[in-house]
Amino acid sequence: MATFDASKIKLPFMKYRIVVLCISSAAVILSLALLLTKGVNFSVDFAGGVAIQLRFENPTDVGSIRETLSESGLSQATIQAYDDSNILIRYQDTGDENQKEMIQLLGERHGGVEISQIDNVGPIVGRELRKQAFIAVSLSIAGILLYMAFRFSFRFGVAAVIALVHDSVIMLGVYSLTGREISTSFIAAILTVIGYSLNDSIVVLDRIRENWNQIRSKGIIDLVDSSINQTLSRTINTSLTTLLPVFAMFFLGGEVISNLAFAFLIGIVVGTYSSIYIASSILVEWYLRKPVKN
Repeated sequence: MATFDASKIKLPFMKYRIVVLCISSAAVILSLALLLTKGVNFSVDFAGGVAIQLRFENPTDVGSIRETLSESGLSQATIQAYDDSNILIRYQDTGDENQKEMIQLLGERHGGVEISQIDNVGPIVGRELRKQAFIAVSLSIAGILLYMAFRFSFRFGVAAVIALVHDSVIMLGVYSLTGREISTSFIAAILTVIGYSLNDSIVVLDRIRENWNQIRSKGIIDLVDSSINQTLSRTINTSLTTLLPVFAMFFLGGEVISNLAFAFLIGIVVGTYSSIYIASSILVEWYLRKPVKN
């Protein structure tokens, strides 16, 4: 597969840093406004609901079960297959009558079904899971800040963490805008995207650190531009090759996989953008206001 070669391209990224920072700030503010007003669509894991285990008389598959549930208004239900006959369905509680209609329809379409177990997930459990998810993401970001401060410098660490927070907030804002479901798999996705974005940011920041001895001759803007251009081929090629399987998952993976792939898709695009622009722009603005030797 052909790769992108940016070795001969010299783009003035920092020339537009103020515009980019304003656009990113607006995107973050808009995302926060959506989260505060519209909120997000929590799955059963976080909002509470019903987990029902069914045993079918005839072998069935997740795809056909999902088609039947969509007709019952439960297209967002989470379906897990233990084998050809045992299926676990989790969905937000819609009442006993709707539950009976769903089971009846499943029995008619798939040759008979019996209930093995029903569990109710209360809102208290959902709140506890949300709290644990928030703690997990917060600890990850705090750990990243400590690592970056130790590996590079405090300024580099702060710039990288701000870029990660930027990516996470925008991902949540997009999910709020589109109404897509946020489940435990989304938390796994956002942690993965944080790691991916951090890796890209480290590549750029490490090159800036390597070139730091040229700060007096080049100045901070030219030094950062040169460092970004030197790593641009690697950044773009990594993003393009990562996006290919994500696109396949998004278009061909079914509703559950598609929802997870959507998080990766948004995260990779925003993460690539932030690794090129956000962390570097913050570093430049910070240095221009308060220069340091290293």
